[in-house]
Amino acid sequence: MASPASLPVSEEIASDWLASYRATAPRGDVLRDTANPQMWQAMLTEVAVASGGDLSLARARIQRQADEIGTGFRLPGDGDDRKWPLSPLPVMIDAPEWQSIADGVVQRANLMELLLADIYGPQRLTEGGLLPAAVINGSSHFLRPMMGLEPPGGWHLHFFAVDIGRGPDGEWRVIEDHTRTPTGAGYALENRLAMSRVFDQLQSRLHIARLAPFFADVRAGIAASCHRSDPRIGLLTPGRYNQSYAEQAHIARYLGLLLVEGEDLAVHDDQLYLRTIEGLKRVDALWRRVDPRLLDPLAFDSRSRIGVPGLIDAMAAGNVVIANSPGAGVLESSAIAAFLPRLSVRMTGEDLRIPNIATWWCGQDRQRDQVIERLDRFIIAPAFKTNPRGLPNGARIGADLSAIERSNLIDDIYRRGIDYVGQETVHLSTLPTVGENGLEPRPFTIRVFATRDSYGAWQVMPGGFARIGLETDIRAAVMGEGAFSADVCIVGTKPVAPVTLVAATDAIAIRRNPGTLPSRVADNLFWLGRYLERAEGVLALVRASIGGSVDVDGGAPIASATLKRLESLLIGSGAATKRANSPNPTTVALASAALSDADENYSVRALLYRARDIGEGSRERLSTDVWHLLEAPFPNADRIGQSASEMHQRFAALAGLSAENMGRTAGWRFLDCGRRIERAGTVCRLLRAFSGPDATADDLAMLLELTNSQIGYRQRYPTGVSAAAVRDLVGLDAGNPRSLAFQVAAMVGHLDALPRLSDDGMAEEQQSAAAAIAAFVATLTAATLDLHQIQGLENRLFALSDAIANRFFLRGGAPLRATGMTLA
Repeated sequence: MASPASLPVSEEIASDWLASYRATAPRGDVLRDTANPQMWQAMLTEVAVASGGDLSLARARIQRQADEIGTGFRLPGDGDDRKWPLSPLPVMIDAPEWQSIADGVVQRANLMELLLADIYGPQRLTEGGLLPAAVINGSSHFLRPMMGLEPPGGWHLHFFAVDIGRGPDGEWRVIEDHTRTPTGAGYALENRLAMSRVFDQLQSRLHIARLAPFFADVRAGIAASCHRSDPRIGLLTPGRYNQSYAEQAHIARYLGLLLVEGEDLAVHDDQLYLRTIEGLKRVDALWRRVDPRLLDPLAFDSRSRIGVPGLIDAMAAGNVVIANSPGAGVLESSAIAAFLPRLSVRMTGEDLRIPNIATWWCGQDRQRDQVIERLDRFIIAPAFKTNPRGLPNGARIGADLSAIERSNLIDDIYRRGIDYVGQETVHLSTLPTVGENGLEPRPFTIRVFATRDSYGAWQVMPGGFARIGLETDIRAAVMGEGAFSADVCIVGTKPVAPVTLVAATDAIAIRRNPGTLPSRVADNLFWLGRYLERAEGVLALVRASIGGSVDVDGGAPIASATLKRLESLLIGSGAATKRANSPNPTTVALASAALSDADENYSVRALLYRARDIGEGSRERLSTDVWHLLEAPFPNADRIGQSASEMHQRFAALAGLSAENMGRTAGWRFLDCGRRIERAGTVCRLLRAFSGPDATADDLAMLLELTNSQIGYRQRYPTGVSAAAVRDLVGLDAGNPRSLAFQVAAMVGHLDALPRLSDDGMAEEQQSAAAAIAAFVATLTAATLDLHQIQGLENRLFALSDAIANRFFLRGGAPLRATGMTLA
């Protein structure tokens, strides 16, 4: 926060920005034509305070905050998340103007609910000729199996979004409705979080309405439709490769929802259950982000591999709420938009408060002829979500068509007019954004969200998120998805109470149960621990190889036989197998490949990528700090020593965060159990390589180095290196956190603390296996710990890993358990 002395200077800077921008902004710009210039002056003053008058610095700071929050998105074909681009200048709308927008959105949401009730019910609109049957049947999102099915709670829509644009005349228009799987609310929340961190006084200075009550209503509205008073609600995601997965994870974490995938769920006796480490747990509601056609292979698309067989039966039985109801997407078509003005008057008695883009459906002869006659004045778009033959690349501006394109389009409109609509060309207002040369005008649209509250009434988010075009073309049809986003701030006249999702002390029952852990999440955390530990083990070999090729312990160069053992471990681990097949590979070349060669299956780089990939599948369970460490760029591969050192620090930070910042929940136990089982296997391999009958002093020293046991050994045995003493410390001393015995004891503790499927007090398979390994290790001595015993222990560790997976990691293909199955 800047000192008060800086405010007058910042106000002067903001005034200069305003004057310069107004002189060049086009007619209809929201800042130039605003009736409330004070709010823009106040906002720009805060920007000047936070950035010292440097707009580029403001842009960099807000983007850094968005990156810190972890906001990301993907476009089709992307392998990794892109950073969410955020403008430092929010859209400012005063409360009276916003109220008229909110009233229009509520009216529209109610109209959509009435339409869905008729489309999937009596279909009186179709019988009466108000809505042609082809407009419904032509949509791939009309789901015939939903006919006659009354959704639990009575509502087809629980969540609704609409894209609106402001014309240069100040009138708002609806550009698109979102009834199927409305996305973006999480981005609006993340934009607000980033803005409040950078411009910490803006919210109080301008009395900006807060978003937290809206998100509380989201959860309460879904819960109110459930039978149980304390329902279990999941956010159903298609998975981590979905375009908005980062947003879904953020919302799930913020609202305390279970982020679930189809394979996490199962239907039993028309009841939906979640596969958890404690058995099957009842699920009362799903806020879905999965395409409804893929929800249930028994009801819709039989090829779906991400759905839940029997889910629609459970819904029909009234046992699970699905928000939004499958089939709601039928209202998203442009063809429907052509009929909404007339339907609004018929069904609500009112004209639309926020009008559509004027639309003509070419499935009617008169409207078709009007579109063809005035083709140059229209945008020609698909009537439904699929592109017809005359528009292979989607909507086109009629005036931009070539002669051949025009002829082909007209021919196809005459052939299948039902697939086309004509729409008026809508021009958008501009708003100020930060460009290369200061403030620059750019066109924008706003996505507005509405949700049902606990009483079933619609509540509109006081804000949303804006999409800002990169180019100066102000036609809505060519803006596309927008180049970057902005927060939308609703400016009031009275102070806003600091409302959050925190409940009153007496409104919530105290519990110390950390909640439900889905089997898939347990699986992911277990393997996240294994991959991180495996990468750390390979990194230790790399660092030892690089140092060992020059000097060991500040003494003479390490013996070539010990180096050969290191090389064999690098190759045998899969970290340098391909490099080993090259002509005359050196130790340094093998170490370099094992560190950073992405083509090596188990190099540090490849393992870190695996860890990041699997961690992303449980992103809502990981802190932002952990995720940033996982997705951080790999160090410069040209500097092996420095890169290895940087990675060593990163792995130490990850281990420290899990050890000190994670609650001692079942999730932490699976993560740590994965680490322990992997480390135990690594210690077995190191013992076999460096503590055999022919082990040299260099071999034993290397074993101590690779297990971080040098200091402990020297404190106990200052006189020299003994094979028996080293084997005891590294293999059997339960007080050494890097020993085999320590790892086994830790696993026994974790498995004993994890839940059991039955209450008969008997040990389960994985517990018995771990206890047997621990008992065996306790009977060993340094003299009896030979290579045969070590190999046997390693094999038993592999078997223990399988037993853990069989017990806890229930997946979509696993049968429902009959014996000891918990249905809660």
